[in-house]
Amino acid sequence: MKNTFYLLLMIPILSFSQSDKASIELVLNNWHRAAAEANFENYFGALSDESIFIGTDATENWDKKAFQKFAKPYFDRGKAWNFTALERHIYFSKDGKTAWFDELLNTQMKICRGSGVLVKEKKSWKIKHYVLSMTIPNDNTDAVIKIKAPIEDALITKLKE
Repeated sequence: MKNTFYLLLMIPILSFSQSDKASIELVLNNWHRAAAEANFENYFGALSDESIFIGTDATENWDKKAFQKFAKPYFDRGKAWNFTALERHIYFSKDGKTAWFDELLNTQMKICRGSGVLVKEKKSWKIKHYVLSMTIPNDNTDAVIKIKAPIEDALITKLKE
């Protein structure tokens, strides 16, 4: 009887996190879909006003306004980018107001990894921080380093100044 009582206490907690997990899945899937459909308002509406987007290039670290400025020409042409999740893991803070995730994405750049943080603002989840990374097979790391070294060596020097 005692175990049943504790089990009944856990049911609302489990359903709460499952509901939030489903909501976050929907936010992220709709966000990626909005880019594929070049829907500027829906895409940027999913981001918190204080959001940060970090792209695959070392120089791509944008707040929301800067990211909007960068992305607007792509959306205006009717073709932004098309990412679909292949795999996603979602985690929650103890208070249930913050979630973080990682995902593998099918993209025009082949498999990429996205990771980020969402916050509950009022009753909806907003993307607060997102990082997009290209994946590199370990066996190809040396070849990729040779390709990017001339560009990034110059950037390293500049950033150290």
